[in-house]
Amino acid sequence: MKRNRGFEVVQAWADKEISLPVRKTAQSAGYDIESAIDIDLEPGKITIIPTGLKAYMPADEYLAIHIRSGMAIKHGIMLINNTGIIDADYYNNADNEGHIMCALYNTTNDIFHITKGDRIAQGIFTGYRTTDNDIAEGTRTGGIGSTGR
Repeated sequence: MKRNRGFEVVQAWADKEISLPVRKTAQSAGYDIESAIDIDLEPGKITIIPTGLKAYMPADEYLAIHIRSGMAIKHGIMLINNTGIIDADYYNNADNEGHIMCALYNTTNDIFHITKGDRIAQGIFTGYRTTDNDIAEGTRTGGIGSTGR
């Protein structure tokens, strides 16, 4: 059975009314990703925000996670790693089922409150190329930083 590129709710969040990302216009590149929880972003701190989502894509693609421009410009919130990279083999990994998290950093001196359902990021499915002599092997077993161990 051929899988379709797209988003799913992770099993642990199946009963939490998680919205699947959508594009707001026909010309939008990004799918808006919402926070799965209410949370305060403390000034000068990094906060990991669960989305309740996982994403399936073909082996030659990744999902790029970007901060929404309104979050950055209007509220001083940024992704700590500037662009999150969700690799195709992150989907359904044994460690966390491929749960997408957003690491947000509050650059301001004020607490910023996020409400469940607030659009915090956008995901863009992106193709990539490898070198002709690429020899990468193996399968991902974890989440953030799992290939750097």
